Amino acid sequence: MKILITGADGQLGKEIQNLFVKDGIEIIPYGKKQLDITNRKEVNAVLNQHQPNVIINAAAFTKVDLCEVEIEKAYLVNAIGPFNLAVEAKKMDCRFFHISTDYVFNGEKNTPYEVDDFTSPNTIYGKSKKLGEELVLAINEDSTIIRTSWLYGHKANNFVNTMVNLSNKLDEIKVVDDQIGCPTYTKDLVLILQSLLNEKPGIYHVTNLGKCSWYEFACEILQFLNRKSKIIPVTTKEYGAKTPRPMYSVLSNKKLVDLQIHQRDWKEALHEFLRKEYGN
Repeated sequence: MKILITGADGQLGKEIQNLFVKDGIEIIPYGKKQLDITNRKEVNAVLNQHQPNVIINAAAFTKVDLCEVEIEKAYLVNAIGPFNLAVEAKKMDCRFFHISTDYVFNGEKNTPYEVDDFTSPNTIYGKSKKLGEELVLAINEDSTIIRTSWLYGHKANNFVNTMVNLSNKLDEIKVVDDQIGCPTYTKDLVLILQSLLNEKPGIYHVTNLGKCSWYEFACEILQFLNRKSKIIPVTTKEYGAKTPRPMYSVLSNKKLVDLQIHQRDWKEALHEFLRKEYGN
C-alpha cells in the first residue's frame, strides 16, 4: 500500500510518518516546499507519478490571527488545496483523508458537538476550513473528514511546548480559563486514523477523551513537570486575543465509541507525551 502525505513537515505529518511504518506500507511524504497543493497541475503530476492508494492531507494554514490578515492564503490552502487533492483522488480511485478542526463550529453550544451538527464558524480560519470540508465532500463523497482540536506533538509550536518554554522564563503565566475544549496528542490521532483506514468514509471527530479549559490544561502540564511558575487564570476578554476563539469546542467521539475504537483520556495521553518529550 502506498500512502501519500501532504503537510508532511508539520507535527501531525511527522507523527503519521513515524507510526505508519509497517511492512507493506510505503510512505510518500510531501512538505509544503515539495508540493503546492493549491496548484492543481502540480498536484496532478505528483499523484500520477506515485499512484498512491491513500492520500492524507495534513497540510493547513492554522495561524488563526494571521488568517484574518492573509485571507486569500487561508482560503487557498484550507479550501482550494483540499479540493484539488479530492478531485485527483477521485480520478485515481484512491482513499482521501482530510484533517479539519473544531473551529468549523461557533462555540456557542454547551454540549459536545456531533459530526452532523450545523457548522457556523466565526473566524476566517474556521470559515476556510468549513469551505474545504464542503468542497471535498461535494466533489468526492467517498472522502473522510477528521475533525480534531487542541493538537500537540513532538518538537512543534503548540500549546504544550509553549507553556513549558514560558515556564523556563516567567514566574507567572496568564492563561484563558473560559474557553473549553479537548487536547489531542498527535500519536493518539494517528493511531485512530490507522483504524479509520478500514472504516467507511464520512466525518469523524477524533480527540482525546474529556474536556478542560486552557487554564486547566496549563496547570496539568506544569504540575506534572513540577514547574514552579504560577498560572494566572484570565477571561478571554482580559487576555485580549486579536481573533475570537470558540468558547466551547468539545467534539463528540460517539462515532468512534460505536465502532469500538479505543480512545484515551486527555490527561493520560498528555502525561505520556510529557514523559517522552521532557523526561519526567
